[in-house]
Amino acid sequence: MSDLTPLLALGELFPRGVVPYLLGGLLIGLGTAIIYLATGIIAGASTFLESALSYVSDVSRFNRHTYVRSRGWRVVFTAGIVSGAAVYAIASQDGIWTTDVQWWRLLGGGFLVGVGTRLGKGCTSGHGVCGVGSLSKTSLVNVATFLAVAIGTAQLVQAMGVVP
Repeated sequence: MSDLTPLLALGELFPRGVVPYLLGGLLIGLGTAIIYLATGIIAGASTFLESALSYVSDVSRFNRHTYVRSRGWRVVFTAGIVSGAAVYAIASQDGIWTTDVQWWRLLGGGFLVGVGTRLGKGCTSGHGVCGVGSLSKTSLVNVATFLAVAIGTAQLVQAMGVVP
């Protein structure tokens, strides 16, 4: 029975099986590699979203030459992230809204993530996928910080008895 314990633990971590997560990870890795090889740009979602804001904002940080020059394909990439998730949700018949978390908590969490990406000078995709893959010391520290704060927050929320 002790030989089965790790497999049982994986069953709890991946209740839908490992395949969707494995496939998703492979597609993310392939996409970031293609973008980097084709353009030399690290595929961080927060930077891509910032470049999309150059269409609707006069703020100088969103209108840097690099962003404006490449914003067309960056907007397509950003739209692809959202539409890809929606297509998967519809195709898997889970529906688009798959959480019991209230909208205001999602909005608050999204705001805090946005602030965190500015403080950390990037998001989990830029630092976690591309930065760690290229052994960037800054990205390694940022990802360790992201994980520590996320684990600590989850533990604190659970200890407070907060549920969706």
